[in-house]
Amino acid sequence: MNHAYTMKEMLREDRPYEKCEQNGAAYLTDSELLAVLLRTGTKGVSSLELARLLLHPGDHRDGLLAIHAWSYEQLLTIAGIGRVKAIQILCLSELTKRLAKADALESLCFDNPSSIADYYMEEFRHQEQELLMLLLLNTKSRLIAQRIISKGTVNSAVISPRELMIEALKCQAVSMILLHNHPSGDPAPSSADIIVTRQVAEAGRLIGIELLDHIILGGNCYISMAEQKLI
Repeated sequence: MNHAYTMKEMLREDRPYEKCEQNGAAYLTDSELLAVLLRTGTKGVSSLELARLLLHPGDHRDGLLAIHAWSYEQLLTIAGIGRVKAIQILCLSELTKRLAKADALESLCFDNPSSIADYYMEEFRHQEQELLMLLLLNTKSRLIAQRIISKGTVNSAVISPRELMIEALKCQAVSMILLHNHPSGDPAPSSADIIVTRQVAEAGRLIGIELLDHIILGGNCYISMAEQKLI
């Protein structure tokens, strides 16, 4: 019969529950915090050891951000993680993204590229492929709608300025912002990014819908093409 390791079976110095109770959650390591959420381990592997494995899998992922990189299928390949634990970890990842987004919402202003980048950063920077989002605004620069326009490399062969304008007209938008990520972590715009941005800006000018900015998100950093005078 399989035997699950519990917190009681850890050495005293490795008991996150007791450490949290005595000193507060801020004194727990990343691995200890995750171990508390996992609750139990499996035969021969404690919850703390399981947490360390999830945070330090031995590849390019390392630390807390490794949590966002695990897929459901990958999690199920780890001894000690079944359907329930895999779902718990995926929900933890999503919850942290939403917490970061909710915090950034307080200062979100569509006239401020930095606040836009802060708000959408968690949603985009863990993506393994490029996503292009269209933000549509009304006369008061408030968000009317947001649409994922494409997945994959952003270029003029994929992005149709005409389609963007049709979407903007349907929503009765007066201005718009393009937003996309670079999975490499480097937000520097490519020549294709610049070409597409200028095509969209020109199309918008023809029908009276202003392209305010094209913001590219990298690894916790961004570039505003408006600030860089590329539009």
